[in-house]
Amino acid sequence: MPPEPLTLSSLPLFPLGTVLFPGGTLPLRVFEVRYLDMIGKCHRAGAPFGVVALEHGHEVRAAGAPPEQLAPVGTLAHITALEQPQPGLLVVQCRGEQRFRVDRPSQLKHGLWVADVTLLPPDVALAIPDDLRHAARWLRQVHANLRVQSPGAPVPAGSSADYDDCAWVANRWCELLPLPAAVRQHLMSLDSPLLRLELVA
Repeated sequence: MPPEPLTLSSLPLFPLGTVLFPGGTLPLRVFEVRYLDMIGKCHRAGAPFGVVALEHGHEVRAAGAPPEQLAPVGTLAHITALEQPQPGLLVVQCRGEQRFRVDRPSQLKHGLWVADVTLLPPDVALAIPDDLRHAARWLRQVHANLRVQSPGAPVPAGSSADYDDCAWVANRWCELLPLPAAVRQHLMSLDSPLLRLELVA
């Protein structure tokens, strides 16, 4: 029998106009009260929060605006660095981990979203087939160029195994390409890393 999927209760959510992929990095400038408190608690506890794309609504809540509509699949985010350059502002670096399905979202009275979620299986490690090897070669070249042209840019330090993995290469292309958020969300939600890479290529 397959193991029961792992669920998390009342996972705090950070709705954004972008999509976080497993293995990706996400910089955040946090200034809304509802997120300052949440990020601080997650950082102190070493706990993740969920990043979900907005299907409708805006990242910064306006008074009287209708509730945001959240995408059904998100990604766990672990805080890797946090600074407070001034009161009321946090500068955060996060890393994308496992994907999850949003089961029961609810918005608390102060505006923070929480949800019961089901963790989705990690992408299966799958070697890139010969007809898609060009996608990995081009990705190596783009990363090499970025390191030369933008020395301070956060370029993934992929290993040889990463550049031979369908999911890792597809996810990094999804982050680089100028895709609409809805397309990124669709690609991230696919369970097949091979299909994700085929569509990106």
